[in-house]
Amino acid sequence: MLALTKSMTDMPGRVMIFDDDTDLLEVCGIVLKSKNYEVNGINRCNDILEEVRSFLPDVILMDNWIPDSGGVVATRQIKSDVGLRSIPVIFFSANDHVQELAEEAGAEFFLQKPFDIEELENAVSKAVAIHRQSLVSESR
Repeated sequence: MLALTKSMTDMPGRVMIFDDDTDLLEVCGIVLKSKNYEVNGINRCNDILEEVRSFLPDVILMDNWIPDSGGVVATRQIKSDVGLRSIPVIFFSANDHVQELAEEAGAEFFLQKPFDIEELENAVSKAVAIHRQSLVSESR
């Protein structure tokens, strides 16, 4: 197992966003990059496990209506993979039942669309901190 050094935990977080709305991908990318996050936005979820493995994010933002399988199924796939399940997922949707959908999917967090920039920044910051702490704990 890779031991984390102080410099590794101080690196900017890696955020992966799955949403079919390219405008939202762009806006979220701009906002998070301005906070020094490394961002990878994808507008589909086919080959999701390979995509996540290739980027290894600290947090995933998952839209409910992402093409091909949808956010619930895509999140379940991530959470069923032993190597990826510790990555926190922020489930987001304009659906009135986003909290229930997030729970059904196995996501740790949810955001109701539309959300403001501060909500996005706070959710991502919290999720990255939790993930980084779990990595430090695992390396001990």
